[in-house]
Amino acid sequence: MSKRVAVATAAEVPELDDEGRLLLAVLTGRGVPAEPVVWDADVVWSDYGLVVVRSTWDYAERLPEFLAWAAHVGGVTQLLNTAEVIGWNTDKRYLAELERAGVPIVPTQFLEPGDGPRHRYEDVEHVVKPVVSAGSRDTLRLGPDEVRRSHDHAGSLLAAGRRVMVQPYLHEVDEHGETALLYVGGRFSHAMRKGPLLTAGMELVQGLFAQEEMTPRDPSPAERELADQVLAAVPATLAADLLYARVDLLPTPEGPRLLELELTEPSLFLDHHPPAAEALADAILGRLDG
Repeated sequence: MSKRVAVATAAEVPELDDEGRLLLAVLTGRGVPAEPVVWDADVVWSDYGLVVVRSTWDYAERLPEFLAWAAHVGGVTQLLNTAEVIGWNTDKRYLAELERAGVPIVPTQFLEPGDGPRHRYEDVEHVVKPVVSAGSRDTLRLGPDEVRRSHDHAGSLLAAGRRVMVQPYLHEVDEHGETALLYVGGRFSHAMRKGPLLTAGMELVQGLFAQEEMTPRDPSPAERELADQVLAAVPATLAADLLYARVDLLPTPEGPRLLELELTEPSLFLDHHPPAAEALADAILGRLDG
């Protein structure tokens, strides 16, 4: 098997972001030939012993193409996380599956194309976004006085054939922020505080992603317990192949709730916690040797 590693990225970030370049430096420092490769470029993927999915942040508007790419790459070499994981995780209706498994999630209503844009959260502040999205694109925070705008946004997404999810806005995040818990090679690595991202009266995000305010955080025991519960609820056929995972939690008076489980292309904040880059390199080398 080839020892070459491709780190898959988007054409808008062909040289990777800061954490991607840190991972490359760690791998090459250990004698592993590693390079960034744009996922939709004309590439012979079988030339690589492992393809690590990282900053492929442009997939949301091209999901069928991205899933076909993942299936192809996974058929000719190792892809991590796997095509099966990517297929499950890129559609946020996985939240309903995890809720059925007992995971407390942020309350969510899903709307299907053909449904009207009305929803149960019209009388409270809420968030409307497509179930396939990345970087907070196509996401709006809306108040109860913006029902028309809420319907218009949901309706435009539905008319484009996109499924929609609506969640109440949890105001505890304004002070506490989100907690992102990072797992590498199946083990908890570190956690970050993400400042509140969605603002009242916001416009749609332009570009690949919304800028985030990040600081290291020691997660609470309740957050650690819930994050472990989330990963334990992932279908066993998928969980066995996870190279990395990020569990995003929001605070509520009743305790933390799952906002998202990121298994496809999450920022892992390796540059904020360099030992995680070493741990990820260890996990990658283990897969190459295995």
